Order: sequence, then C-alpha cells, then structure tokens
Amino acid sequence: MAAKSDSGEKLIASNKKAFHDYFVLQKFEAGLALMGTEVKSLRAGRANLKDSYVTFKDGEAFLFGLHISPYTHGNLQNHEPERTRKLLLHRRELEKLHVEVTEKGLTIVPLRLYFKGSKVKAEIAVVRGKKQYDKRETERKRELDREASQAMKER
Repeated sequence: MAAKSDSGEKLIASNKKAFHDYFVLQKFEAGLALMGTEVKSLRAGRANLKDSYVTFKDGEAFLFGLHISPYTHGNLQNHEPERTRKLLLHRRELEKLHVEVTEKGLTIVPLRLYFKGSKVKAEIAVVRGKKQYDKRETERKRELDREASQAMKER
C-alpha cells in the first residue's frame, strides 16, 4: 500500500470514499501530533481514514475517527487505535477553516495520510456533501470516460 511519489512523499492511506461522497472545494496540508507507537504502526501502513472527520475545539483542530492499528511490538505504552489526534496548522489556516465550517456549513475530511520526509502529514479538504443524483452523475461520467479511453486504445 505504501507508494512513493516524485516529491518524496510516501503514501500511507487514502480516503477514496471521500471523493465519492463529497465535492472537494479546497485542500490543505496539516501535520499530526502523534505518539511513537503510532508512527511505527503508520510505517507499517496500518491506518484507515474511512469515516474520519475534523472538528474544532477551543480554537484548535482535531481529527476524529482515524484508525491506526496498535503497534505489533508495542508494550503497555501502546496507543488507543481511534483516539482523537490534534492537527497542526497555522493560525490563519485554522481561522479560515473554522469560518468555512461554522458559517458556510461545510465539512472537513482527511483525503490521505503520507510521510513527507520523516514527518506524518494529512491532506485535509473542505468539502460539500453530494446528493444521490450527483453520485450517479459522477459514476456515469467516469464510465463514459473509461469507455472512450478503451475505444481509443483499441484504435
């Protein structure tokens, strides 16, 4: 599951369901405040972003629902798999995201987790929920694009 891209980023996990359920409006990069055993478990690629989201409390952003499996060689200091994790963002970014969520009624979800050098980063996005007919339209368009590319390949 760990793929390496051109920019020195090593993908840990991605949230494909987010692209199906939401329109992505804006993307941000955020750091994560993690424990040592969580980082070791992430190096093994044991994370799941499904059903995770970002909320604000006391002017800070927190990531809920991110599942990082316990480290296999951990001891009593091992972490809880679904604990709340603090997102590390600049103050201006925090204020902007907080306004988007409270005034415009949008949601913030993580799209992917990756290593950037030795640091763990989360790509979070401001999103708006899709209706059922939007999901069907997106699926129909994807199917047409796939058929067109196959027809071009056959020629």
